[in-house]
Amino acid sequence: MAIDPLDMVIGTDDSVQRDTEAASRHYSAAENLERSGDREGAIEELRKAVSADPTDGETIFRLGYLLDLVGEEEEAVAMYERCCDQSPPPVNALMNLAVLYEDRADYVRAERCLRQVLDTNPTHARAALFMKDVQASREMVVEEESERDVMKRKALMETPVTDFELSVRARTCLKKMSIRTLGDLLRITEAELMSYKNFGESSLEEIKKMLAQKGLRLGQGLEDAHRAARRQIMERLKGTGKEALLAKSVSDLQLSVRARKALQLLSIQTLGDLVSHTEAELMGVKNFGATSLVEVREKLTELGLSLRTLEEGEAPPPPLQI
Repeated sequence: MAIDPLDMVIGTDDSVQRDTEAASRHYSAAENLERSGDREGAIEELRKAVSADPTDGETIFRLGYLLDLVGEEEEAVAMYERCCDQSPPPVNALMNLAVLYEDRADYVRAERCLRQVLDTNPTHARAALFMKDVQASREMVVEEESERDVMKRKALMETPVTDFELSVRARTCLKKMSIRTLGDLLRITEAELMSYKNFGESSLEEIKKMLAQKGLRLGQGLEDAHRAARRQIMERLKGTGKEALLAKSVSDLQLSVRARKALQLLSIQTLGDLVSHTEAELMGVKNFGATSLVEVREKLTELGLSLRTLEEGEAPPPPLQI
């Protein structure tokens, strides 16, 4: 997503020594190295460019972006924060910084970045959706911290399903569904399990009993999957002109009363909420049948959208480019 280069200029401080000629030389070298696939070399040249001219916002952002891509989060955060020190801060820097803060579970800072974007552009679709995710994550963490130690919960969620006493049939079915950990299992509904070939009632009851013994239930981790799915879908639509569609209300689809009531039961309010759900999730709602499913499919298809599949929603979004 490109932004106006003028938005990236940081105010010049006369007390800061600047060598714009050297900075330009290093920036050009970085561009050539990046084009040749040498990302590490490009980062080194951009570091030199920033050192030569610490006030060049475009260079600082580019360095942060490449550091972000190679996983150097600490330095990437520092670069994005420098970009955001200007007034007004660049939208892309705020968005990328919010993603990094959210990955660190620093939801307060992530929300602050997104609030700055929305204060100047209340209709920014990606910021609005991401804000919803951050606020939900923040509330979830507060609840979890009041109930149990977060680290113990994380370790529990990463426990392989093979560690539990399940029949060979149940284990084989879960393996075919790419359900490896307890966390994966909690993001699946009964309807989704039963939609798989050869997965029967006995296997379902076996799994439900195992989870009940631990005070858990199928589907209770769905919000994580929905948040991840919304972010991935937004990334996929970026640049297509359809991003704003995800922020629209499902009432705009003009669905039948039966379909609308089913979506209300799932707390689906926007198209972004809707496309983060699977067909099996919808079919699991009482009175939501094949006719309603076809209706929803057709309405989404007209907009170039579709319901989530179980393979979607796992990868974090890449940083925004300049």
